[in-house]
Parts: sequence; structure tokens; C-alpha cells
Amino acid sequence: MGHGVKRAVGVCAIAFGLAGCLSDMGDGSGAANLVSRLKSPDNTSVPKPTHTEKVNAESQIIQGLARRKSALPSGSSFEQVGTAVLAANSRAAESELRSARLRSEAASKNWLPKLGPQVSLTSLGSLVANLVVDQVLFDNGRLKGEREFAIADVEVAAVSLAQDTNDRVHTALGLYTDAVEAREKAALSQRSLQDMGHFAWIMQERVKGGVSDMSDLNILNQKLSEIKASQTANTERAATSVAELNAMSIQPLSGLRGVPSFEVKSTSAQPLTVVLAEAEKTRTIAAAKVERAGQLPGLSAGGTIGENSNLGLNVKSDQLIGFGTGASLKAIEAAKEAAGRRVSQANEDANRQLRKLEGQIAAKSRQAGEAANLTIAAKQNLDLFQEQYDAGQRQVMDVVGVYETFARQQQAEVTLKYEAVRLKLEMAQILGVLADGNAI
Repeated sequence: MGHGVKRAVGVCAIAFGLAGCLSDMGDGSGAANLVSRLKSPDNTSVPKPTHTEKVNAESQIIQGLARRKSALPSGSSFEQVGTAVLAANSRAAESELRSARLRSEAASKNWLPKLGPQVSLTSLGSLVANLVVDQVLFDNGRLKGEREFAIADVEVAAVSLAQDTNDRVHTALGLYTDAVEAREKAALSQRSLQDMGHFAWIMQERVKGGVSDMSDLNILNQKLSEIKASQTANTERAATSVAELNAMSIQPLSGLRGVPSFEVKSTSAQPLTVVLAEAEKTRTIAAAKVERAGQLPGLSAGGTIGENSNLGLNVKSDQLIGFGTGASLKAIEAAKEAAGRRVSQANEDANRQLRKLEGQIAAKSRQAGEAANLTIAAKQNLDLFQEQYDAGQRQVMDVVGVYETFARQQQAEVTLKYEAVRLKLEMAQILGVLADGNAI
């Protein structure tokens, strides 16, 4: 039994040596890792980076995500909302990223020999324990493909985390924008309610004096009811949006006010959908390598060590080679081409959406500016009618009609202003710049 253990130790040492020299088939990483482990540490040695740190440093996708800067102004109400909702985020996508990193770390050691026990019961009723050793010598690039697939899986999970984070911030900022808009419209309705109430009081006094009839007073009362209904609806909308926002946040955000001015450029970052397509392309190509290697025979060394040892070279394949193997290999190559075309399609779709948003933002900004000018003109016209009314040249209902035009124009200006803000937030969401990448 002692002789069998010595043989097992010797074969394991040989297997580790073969793993370091042959597993990567020319890329040298296995041998480099083996040499680095055999070096004796000294006082000037640098700590070896972890697998996760190595993947993060070598991945262009992860580095690109980490370099992204938020488009939200520092210290603004938008940034405060984003920080508060991210602090309360359950971050399910982060758990998936952690799992992908662990799978990648496990796959990074797949070039090492595989060891395992083999226990059997003999006809005499005694147990025989052997050690099974298997070391891949040539696998058509399968193990390397598995490592590449695991790293690409980490990149896909990282992009998914960035998307999940930006989507959450976008949802929160949309709720906050709804609340701010509703508050502003409710304030305008409150002011209109006071002004229209003054007109109604004047008309009521004129009815009492027999100067006007009840029809004009009834019209004004109807207008007052409509303004009250609008004010109530906006107040309820603001309360609902704030309540939903507070449910997403780690702290109450009811005290925040105002929307900051910010700009988003379509060239500031690559759309996250395109980055995801590129990561999935890399993963698909790696999966195709693994699948292709499974169609072809490989060479391994190993066997059982112990009683009745059996060591040697083995030629094996996941699938038997048949007449359809050639077509299967062509189908695998076609999958690689399809992955590249999906990246091109994602890039086209993202560019179309960004161009559309750019046009809409420019249009809404222009319309909001025009609405502001129209509001000023409506106010000047109202002041003129008020002066003419005071001089006895206009009737009350004439002034009321002009005032309604002014009030509607104010509401339209507010609507256009916040529509432009929502479009900017949507563009920032697509580009993935609603939060700093290194913070994610």
C-alpha cells in the first residue's frame, strides 16, 4: 500500500508538470504560473493579484464601465436622489456578478490535473481504494475556451449590473421629476384659483347690483371647479410620486426641490446595449470553441493508482465522429458570425435611438423657449386688458378669457420644460451615465 502511495505522489508531480507545460498549447500562461509559484518570496516581492483583480485589469469592457462618469451635477437634487436609491438597492445583479467571478476563478484552474478517489468492494468482501488521476494533454483548445467563456460571463454580468443600476436611478429620477412638475403645476393652479376667485367675486357683486346676470357667474364658478380639480390632481400626483420614491430610497426625499440643468452628449459613452452585445459576442465565441473541441478527439494521461494500477494515455471525445461532424463544425463557425452581426445590429439600434432623442431634446428645448416667450406675451396682453377694464373699456368676461389663455400657456411651458428633462434622462440611461462607474 505504501508503494502505491509513492507512485501516486510521483504521478501527481508529473501531472502538475505536464499541466504547466502543455495545457495552454503555446500561450505560456500555465508554465508562467508554475514558475511564479516556485519562486521563493523575498522582501521586495510584490503580492500576486487575485484572479478578480487580474480580470478587472485585463478586461477592456470592465475598465470602460469603471471609467464612466455620471452626467448628473455634483451636489444637485438629482445626484442626491441617485445616491439615496442606490444605497437602498438590493443589487440582485451584483450577486450574479459575484457568482460569475467565482465561476471564472474556478475555471482559471481547469488546466490542473483532476484527482479523485475510487472505492470498490471485492468478491472477498474487502474494500479497495484507488486514486484516479487525469491530466489533459491536448484538447483542441477546450480548457482555454472554458476559461475565456468564464471571463466573458463576468463581463456580461458586469454590464448587466451597470444596466440594472442605471435603470434604477432612471426610475427614481423619473418619479422625482414627476413630483417636481406636479408641484409646480399645483402652485400655478393655486395662483389661478385666487385670481379667478377674485373675478368670481366681482361678478357676484355685479349680479347683486343687477349689472350682470347669473349665466356669467355660473361660468366663472364652473371654471373655478375645473381649476380646483386640476390642482387636486397635481397635488395627488406629486404625493404619489414622492411616496413611491421614498419606498425606493434609504431616506425620505420629500424635502428636495427643483431640477438641475445638465447636458448629455450622445458621444460621451458607448451605449450599454452595445457593450452588452460585445460581451455576449465574446462569450458566444468562447462557447463555440468549447463546442468545437467537443466534436474532436483529445489526448489525456492518467488512470488509477493503488492496487491494480492502470496508467497510460487516453484518446477520448465527447461525441463520436460521424458523417454530420463537418456540418456541425460549420454551424459552430456560423454562430460566431451571428454573434458579430448582433453587435452591429445593437450598434445600429442604439445610434438610431440616440439620434431620435437628440432631435426630440432639441425640439422640446426650442418649444419650451417659445412657450416661455408666449407666456410673457400672454402676460403683457393680460396687463393691457386689465388696464382697459379698470378704465371701463372692457367687460369682466373679456379679462377672464385673456387670463385663461395666460394660465394655459403657463401650464404648457411647464409641461415642455419637464418633457425635455425626461428625454435627457432617457439618453443618459441608454449611455449608462446616471451613476459613476467606479461607484457601481
